[in-house]
Amino acid sequence: MTTETTTAAADVSVESAGKTLDTSNIAAQVFRVVGGDAAGDASAATAIEWTCDGEYLRVDAWGANSVRVRSRLMQRPLDTDWALLPPAAGAPAPSVTVNATGAVLVNGEITVRLDLFGWQKDQLRLTFENTRTGKVLLREASDGGALRLRARAHHPLESGAESPVASFEPPAGEHLYGMGEYQQNVLDLKGSTLELAHRNSQCSVPFVVSSAGYGFLWHNPSVGRVTFAQNRTEWHADFCDQIDYWITAGDTPARIEAQYADATGHAPVMPEWGLGFWQCKLRYWNQEQLLEVARGFKERNIPIDLIVIDFFHWPLMGDFRFDEEFWPDVKAMTDELHRMGIKLMVSIWPQIDLESENYNEMRRRNFLAKTRTGKDVGMWWPRDSQFFDATNPEARQWLWEKIRKNYTDLGVDAFWLDEAEPEWGGDYDYAHYLFHAGPVGKVGNLYPQKYNQTFYDGQLSIGRENNAVNLSRAAWAGAQRYGALVWSGDVHSTFDDLKAQITCAIHMGAAGIPWFTTDMGGFAGSDITTDAFKELFVRWCQFSTFLPVMRNHGDRGPNNHQVLDQRGNRITHVHTGDNNEPWSFGPEVERTMVKYITLRETMRPYARELFAEAHESGQPLVRGLFYEFPGEEAAADIADEYLFGPDLLVAPVTELGARSREVYLPGGEATTWTNLHDGAVYAGGQTVTVEAPLDVVPAFARNGKDHGLQGLI
Repeated sequence: MTTETTTAAADVSVESAGKTLDTSNIAAQVFRVVGGDAAGDASAATAIEWTCDGEYLRVDAWGANSVRVRSRLMQRPLDTDWALLPPAAGAPAPSVTVNATGAVLVNGEITVRLDLFGWQKDQLRLTFENTRTGKVLLREASDGGALRLRARAHHPLESGAESPVASFEPPAGEHLYGMGEYQQNVLDLKGSTLELAHRNSQCSVPFVVSSAGYGFLWHNPSVGRVTFAQNRTEWHADFCDQIDYWITAGDTPARIEAQYADATGHAPVMPEWGLGFWQCKLRYWNQEQLLEVARGFKERNIPIDLIVIDFFHWPLMGDFRFDEEFWPDVKAMTDELHRMGIKLMVSIWPQIDLESENYNEMRRRNFLAKTRTGKDVGMWWPRDSQFFDATNPEARQWLWEKIRKNYTDLGVDAFWLDEAEPEWGGDYDYAHYLFHAGPVGKVGNLYPQKYNQTFYDGQLSIGRENNAVNLSRAAWAGAQRYGALVWSGDVHSTFDDLKAQITCAIHMGAAGIPWFTTDMGGFAGSDITTDAFKELFVRWCQFSTFLPVMRNHGDRGPNNHQVLDQRGNRITHVHTGDNNEPWSFGPEVERTMVKYITLRETMRPYARELFAEAHESGQPLVRGLFYEFPGEEAAADIADEYLFGPDLLVAPVTELGARSREVYLPGGEATTWTNLHDGAVYAGGQTVTVEAPLDVVPAFARNGKDHGLQGLI
């Protein structure tokens, strides 16, 4: 039976200000080895605890080469499972030693030093090192001597909770990647301050990978912020119960990502229909229109795997069913699509209209979020509504039964989880709302993970183990294990937005969410009649070809059809947007788009390999150059190109009118890069200028591994 023992320290004393202090006695009092046996054998230890001055700190071995650190005032830390899974059984036990100056926990390639300091040895500082090399990976910030700073600052709140700050001294010269999706053209996050909160087109996943050889997860769903300054890294939570983080050591980004996937969960197997082309527009507004578009693809021999029915196919938000006026025979529709080899995805929103047929029952059963004061409304577009509470397990089960009856039983294959942040009226007043799991300011970042779990668990319950894919507008740590395919939200149709999507894709992969996509052409502000938008659309299509999922979507103009239903409602059926099919933009755009959809089909076996890597070892499909070439300083901050898997380098054109661009090719002379357009071969470690006509995206094969794409671009 596992017991908890205290390991005594050596007999050591120190002298200060004429007084002698027996530090051995202090160490024996403040450190407690967790594990071992009653005889004091710490060979089976799993953790070590330190107590003093009202603080309880615990360091656990938590997976290969990894530890979890928790700190709480006046009580032992909570066993919260926000994202971390229990460590795998049978893992080698760490070694734990206690001496007069502190304690040391060694778990594989990570070593944690718990050093006592201060004249009375009543303070503690943590240092994380690479066990093999002794290199310092990260160290808690100094107290500053007379400044008396605290690396673990538990700032009190009147509620009894706290607003903690965890401060670290980062290694010199490190580069940082991950953290999810922020709309900025910044690759190396060193020097950045980021909000830890979700918004439409912002997705906070608090896992960062350092070029210094560590990965760090802020295991806290509270709204807050992080600052990666030159002199210190600071993680702030606005409202929580404790400091909680996980850190892993690895020589390469690939190893760090694999250990992170083991700790928080692996992405499922991507089904075959996820590898090809997906078609969508703002809103196909009736059954026959959708089928005509699907037939149009088949008549033109354009490959397509999936078509999407977006929002307002329902009578009212929260009804969770098709409006029979516009969708009279859903089963016949899905049957025809399936005969054509096309899967159907349907948009589900978590908003419940106050006049929805489900609102009263959900309110009575506490299945809705709640405002603290005032009118109980979470969103007022297009009408007053409140959000489904995905943190409530009973609410998740109830909602899935509605989805099963009204969608999957009728042949719907997959779901688009819009508003997954949620959006909170557009002003994001996180402090104003409550969930079953707690106040939104305290636990709100967890919402998209639980929203995805609702549909993932539901799909598994009806035997769709290998078909659970959720297109989601947000994700948090651990959402990848629930089939979250994150798209970058309602970004605008500009070249600046296109440029930002490159770094979004790289950072999402580095943050442990390997499935990512965007709205091809951008979502808002397009006019399909202008040459400028057509050029943007073509360049975005080329970029989308080399994303985990190639997906066309957007709110197109200038023509917008406004639907009037038989009940006289316009506002419940928003405009449909202009046409958005490949043939909607003219023959030249159609030819180029078909070229890249066909190229995507040729690339299908390679994409299948990449998705398998994501499933098996957590590897992202989209990788910054730093990922495959760690330690190459010239590749550390290239923000406008990337690798699709290990073999293909892609350099999207992100300037209107550009017909050539510079491309940096990483690696030394032993690495070659073959231009997939003209066959030219270049050595690595140099910048080249290449031609990029409107129908050509600069793309290169590493060491001749072109996967059949040579000459197709």
